[in-house]
Amino acid sequence: MFRKALFFTIVIITVCIFSAIAKESTDIEKAEAWNPPSTGPLNTQSAPLLKAKELVIQPYFFYYRARGIFNDKGSYKSFKDGKKAYQYVGDLILYYGVTDKLEIDLEGFYYWNYKELAPNVNANDGGFGDSYAYARYCLVEETTQEPWMPCITALAQMRFPTGTYQKGSPGKLGTDITGTGSYDQGYGVILTKKIKPFILHTDFIYNIPMRTKINGVKINYADYVNLDYAVEYILPKGFSLMLETNYLWQGDQKRNGTLAPDTDSSSLLLVPGIGWSSEKVKALLCYQRTIAGNNTNVNDSLAFTMIYTF
Repeated sequence: MFRKALFFTIVIITVCIFSAIAKESTDIEKAEAWNPPSTGPLNTQSAPLLKAKELVIQPYFFYYRARGIFNDKGSYKSFKDGKKAYQYVGDLILYYGVTDKLEIDLEGFYYWNYKELAPNVNANDGGFGDSYAYARYCLVEETTQEPWMPCITALAQMRFPTGTYQKGSPGKLGTDITGTGSYDQGYGVILTKKIKPFILHTDFIYNIPMRTKINGVKINYADYVNLDYAVEYILPKGFSLMLETNYLWQGDQKRNGTLAPDTDSSSLLLVPGIGWSSEKVKALLCYQRTIAGNNTNVNDSLAFTMIYTF
């Protein structure tokens, strides 16, 4: 309960910080709206929505290489004795503006995994991962009449277990498992504020997994929280610099009704990137690094995404 209360407190503080920073910039930004094209962050949600009947396609390409793990105490242990793990991920999102205030999105993943536990003990496999459907509704638009107010959007999402989550082959070392087996509901709020030459983003999403059965065992995944911050620095000629942090926390699982200790997990990512944008085409190249967490791989990764607006 304390951690949940802490996360909600952080969200409230975030809203206050956005409002305070924006209010201080009112005297500078009174004259006219500043609305440059930008790619937006890599993982953090962005509050502005598409216009009615506007369609956007956005593919992502990720390369992850694990250099170690954060154990259940949060201590870092590097991989040794030939142990390796890396992953390629393809991610495709379709965005569609139903109205100027309502947007629906669909997202799908494809994974290719490689794992090596020791010299000559390795495996690789992959497949489609879990899929998502999103609905976003704009609660408050950013306007010049109220220059201290950020754009605020409500989010509802559903995760569908379209990836392989059970009956994995023993010889594949888990590389053929690409999903969780759970339907996850998620609800959140997204804020974006433009303060020339910066665009600030933050989101808070609370996720509620539903019970599933994996290899005959009833699994209750704990609720989990995403909390993200990002800032874009807009440069001339369509270029931009981006920096974001992404935090994920999830509690212990229950297996056949019994709490499984040390199955909780958390991760904190630091993500710098560089982007380029025009009205129709946008692109973003990023480096991701896991800098803290527990029961999670410590990844170095590269990410690239492009956005095309029809």
